[in-house]
Parts: sequence; C-alpha cells; structure tokens
Amino acid sequence: MATERLQQAIDSLKSTKVRMTPQRHAILEYLYESMTHPTADEIYKALEGKFPNMSVATVYNNLRVFKEVGIVKELTYGDASSRFDCVTTDHYHMICNSCGKIVDFDYPGLDEVESLAEHVTGFQVESHRMEIYGKCPDCSTTAKH
Repeated sequence: MATERLQQAIDSLKSTKVRMTPQRHAILEYLYESMTHPTADEIYKALEGKFPNMSVATVYNNLRVFKEVGIVKELTYGDASSRFDCVTTDHYHMICNSCGKIVDFDYPGLDEVESLAEHVTGFQVESHRMEIYGKCPDCSTTAKH
C-alpha cells in the first residue's frame, strides 16, 4: 500500500515537471514508509547518513515543493515545529501528550459540521481539522509501572 501511494506521489511530481532527485525520492520514501508525521529535522536526521551533503534547507525546500504539488500536508501545532503528513485525504489526528506521537484516524461524520458552520455563521468553509489529545498505549503502560 505504501509503495503504491509512493509511486502515485512520484507520478504526481513527474506530471508537474518536478525532477526526481535521489534526495527527493529518499524524503518521499521516508514519509510514506515511516507514517510518523515527522518534522523536517527528523527527516534530515534519518537521512543524513545516506546523504551526508544534504542540508536541512534541502529537506525544507523539498517539503515545500511536495506541499505545493499537493502530495504532503503541513501540520502546525502552535509554536511547535511543523510536522509533515503524506496522507492528504481528509482524516484526523490523535496526539499523545507525553511523547508527541500522532496517529491518523477517519471519521466521516465531520463533513456535516462544515455545512452546519456555513449555515450558522455565513462563512464559506475552506477546511477543518481535528486533533484529540491523550496518552498513547506505550505511554499509558509506562505510567503504570
């Protein structure tokens, strides 16, 4: 599944005439295989051994390109570092207050909230997001010991 979605992302880049460099491919592959919503720094640290000449700026620039093409979403949470998500379809996030782990989940009923919000406020809704905060199973288990 990840391989198929990775190939679709590569095809999207090619269709917009974005050249596929080894660094770009490695960044994309990391995003699709890890599924951890990494920061640019985490991606850089994971790949620096394979690409010793790659800079953090290269990672940021490539993530910006991926975002512009629509194959990556940037997740911002207050003043913390942005995290990057390769799942661009509508979905929501469960976030651990202890370790920061982010897990995706789907809940289709929230599309109705957009319609209600438009009706009640007169706004034209462009998007929404939802995060739920708690403790992941690993942190819950650790706290019990």
